[in-house]
Amino acid sequence: MLLVQLWQFILDPANAFWDHTVAYLEVCAVSVVLATVLGIAIGVAVVRSPLLSFLAVNLSGLMRAIPIIAFLAAALPYLGVGFKPTIVALTLLGIPPILLNTYTGIRGIEPAIIDAARGMGLNTRQILLRIQVPLVLPIVAAGVRTSAVQIVATATLAAIIGAGGYGEYIVNGLYEFKTVQILAGALPVALLALLIELLMGWLQRALTPAGLRVQETALSEAARA
Repeated sequence: MLLVQLWQFILDPANAFWDHTVAYLEVCAVSVVLATVLGIAIGVAVVRSPLLSFLAVNLSGLMRAIPIIAFLAAALPYLGVGFKPTIVALTLLGIPPILLNTYTGIRGIEPAIIDAARGMGLNTRQILLRIQVPLVLPIVAAGVRTSAVQIVATATLAAIIGAGGYGEYIVNGLYEFKTVQILAGALPVALLALLIELLMGWLQRALTPAGLRVQETALSEAARA
């Protein structure tokens, strides 16, 4: 039975399944963290400049249109093979959704809200922590959610340049026509992507202020009616 063979493959020490799991999680985690930090930093930096905003938004859209394999190929002459080019490629892949959501979230805050907060006596720090951050965080979390799922689902291609992980099972399985080996790489990636989607979806809802959740629920019910 296929599931039995798959379980035996995973448990076989010769296949180093847990080593591949650690390598894959490491690559994905580092890429997501770097993409999050850089995406938020760039989004905040360009939001006040129309020119920089235009360049950042359009370059982000262009980056999303370029296949990940092209990033990997472009990084090879400079970074060689293995961990470094994989991190660079996956980080570049993950930046655009976070950058765009950060930019959109900050620009979407109504100036009247800030003016009202100032009229209530709040200083700049209080406005940032009590109003701007709570309003922007759910949108940024949505960008991180999209970015993380993309990175997890795409990191298998890193096996082409020797970065290890589940991608090695898929590549070798396709080359040797071994279904069990392909599933040993594909199923964990699918499960990990699903887990990330669920966890980030929960985090996004948790970061959404109660007032906004009520408003979204009312709008959804009105749309269904």
